[in-house]
Amino acid sequence: MAEVHAEIGIVGGSGFYELLRDAEELRVDTPFGTPSDAVTVGELAGRRVAFLPRHGRGHRLPPHRIDFRANLWALHSLGISRLISPSAVGSLRAELRPGTFVLLDQLVNRTWGRSDTFFDGPQAPDGFRTVTHVSLTDPYCPELRRLAAERCVELGLEHHEDGTCVVIQGPRFSTRAESRWYSAAGWDTVGMTQYPEVALARELQLCTLGIALVTDYDVGLAGRPEVEAVSTAGVLEIFRANLARLTRLLDALVPTVPAERTCTCGSALEGAQL
Repeated sequence: MAEVHAEIGIVGGSGFYELLRDAEELRVDTPFGTPSDAVTVGELAGRRVAFLPRHGRGHRLPPHRIDFRANLWALHSLGISRLISPSAVGSLRAELRPGTFVLLDQLVNRTWGRSDTFFDGPQAPDGFRTVTHVSLTDPYCPELRRLAAERCVELGLEHHEDGTCVVIQGPRFSTRAESRWYSAAGWDTVGMTQYPEVALARELQLCTLGIALVTDYDVGLAGRPEVEAVSTAGVLEIFRANLARLTRLLDALVPTVPAERTCTCGSALEGAQL
């Protein structure tokens, strides 16, 4: 295991397996148990990439049952310094149409009961036993976001260069009242997996790019004349199209990611130790 290394980690759906060449599948043990699935390490655009399906193969794990700590620890143990975190979301704004990519710069956590820190007291792994309050002021890496925006422009992909994702517990979707509340708060998308994934990545000092893949308008927009009502068939169609778009984006983005971390995005651990 120690001989296997990767530069960039990707967590997402199982459709990304086809991206990697000369791939090797690894079962990684962690202090937090078993990750969602095996980690696949291979080459993408000449770079060593580690891929982990967030929900496991066949989408068998609901969002509240994902062991985010095991997943992030497994990728970190392979040596990654950059994390690309695509996730399917609903839109909270009429101008964010299905098929749009939102390059996240902020999140709001509405989950509960998820293990969301490695700094877990005496039972924490070595190096994480000191109580530490980590800054998450800016959860995502602006350098990676800029690079992704440039590639979206080159490829003609509809995108927004920033946006906030409100992360709900799942597996249920929002009520109409909840969705209207999120929209009124000024948030842009709603999903179920960016937290605690991004917070844990920060604790491991990983630069993170969050790519929100809009598959539908959230229920709070239903009934507006300019917004098409959500349908299961429509969501699945957009989801498949988004995977094809994301493959194009990753092919173009990965070779432009600096081999050495040069940004000052805050992934260097900032926090107070008590």
